[in-house]
Amino acid sequence: MTVNILDKIDLRQLGERLQQARKKCGMTQADAAQIINAARTTIVAIEKGERRLKPNELIKLARAYGQAVSNFVRQSPIIEPFEVQFRAAYRRSETEEAQINPAILRLEELCQNYLELEKIMDAPLPRNYPQEYDVTNMPIEAAAESIAIAERQRLGLGDSPIPILRDVLEQSVGLRIFYLEMPSKYSGLYSYDEQLGGCIAINAKHPEERRRWSLAHEYLHFLAHRRKPVLDYENQYQRKPDTERLADSFPDHFLMPTSGLLKRFNDMYQTHGKFTPTNLFTLAHYYGVSIEALGNRLESIKLIPSGTVERLRDRGLKVRKVQQELELEEIPQRTDMLTIHYQYLAIEAFDQGLITEGRFADFLGVDRLETRRIAEILRQHSSGMMEEIAHLDLRQG
Repeated sequence: MTVNILDKIDLRQLGERLQQARKKCGMTQADAAQIINAARTTIVAIEKGERRLKPNELIKLARAYGQAVSNFVRQSPIIEPFEVQFRAAYRRSETEEAQINPAILRLEELCQNYLELEKIMDAPLPRNYPQEYDVTNMPIEAAAESIAIAERQRLGLGDSPIPILRDVLEQSVGLRIFYLEMPSKYSGLYSYDEQLGGCIAINAKHPEERRRWSLAHEYLHFLAHRRKPVLDYENQYQRKPDTERLADSFPDHFLMPTSGLLKRFNDMYQTHGKFTPTNLFTLAHYYGVSIEALGNRLESIKLIPSGTVERLRDRGLKVRKVQQELELEEIPQRTDMLTIHYQYLAIEAFDQGLITEGRFADFLGVDRLETRRIAEILRQHSSGMMEEIAHLDLRQG
């Protein structure tokens, strides 16, 4: 079986996959040559696609690189590794590199899986991409508001809150968005590739209000700095460049558009004759943002005095406690790592027998036991109910 696959596989693609895997695990060509008892020039030829690999050599290299043989022989596109792009964009210390590299590599893997599923199912993610916005010589705040208004109009969002921002950006724009665990100081990753399009990872450990803000922040990078990969974390800059200042300003206008915010603020003020802390909490919940984000936004348009939120905190105000007392329900969210469309494609491919149980487990990031449990769920539903199944988080029992 393996011999037949190796006889038919594109040697150049196999060589590129082997080279990427070797670099990811930090091995040299000389190291790889020792594994198969060959000269370094043999590895050079293999990675260039000039020398056919023997089955036992592939097995040895795959084991050394910590990957399954199937990762090298399956029919999927070759894509430039994200880590190269991010290293070019931002220099990290060795400690920071070790902290964030797993998330970068995981985002890369998931985006490649996504593209592979689309090809298997012949169901590409629709791309509703605008032209990259040119903000040259525009004031930061004016540029941020202009882009926010244009995008809301383009996506038909009006001036209302965006209930589940992640779904909007995936389904209405065509971005690949994943929630990944990262060290708390990191908020998000963004990269762009001609084949993959816009790819975003958001820190799954952060509260939903912050995840929404981070997602809008990364969306601005896609809109205005499309081909410039970014890794965002706290205290990254001594002095923020204009690109980051713009990305920081955009969520205010995109998540809390001025026209709608003014109307709702005035409605509350007219009803109560003042704008109270309860109004502040209610309005923040309405827009799905933090108290700090709403407070800063209201301060910026002179609706409340500067430093209002800080004074409330100084008086001992506990945000979560007040939210509970006001019986404010949790903000609508979709916290599973994988997006709806990704899960749908994986489930459909498995249900139609287009991928193996093992590959299905790889796509969903679960073990074989969990895969069989999911398969049992699928068997209990007819194919006509796939839309309903696609909305289930099958990994949560």
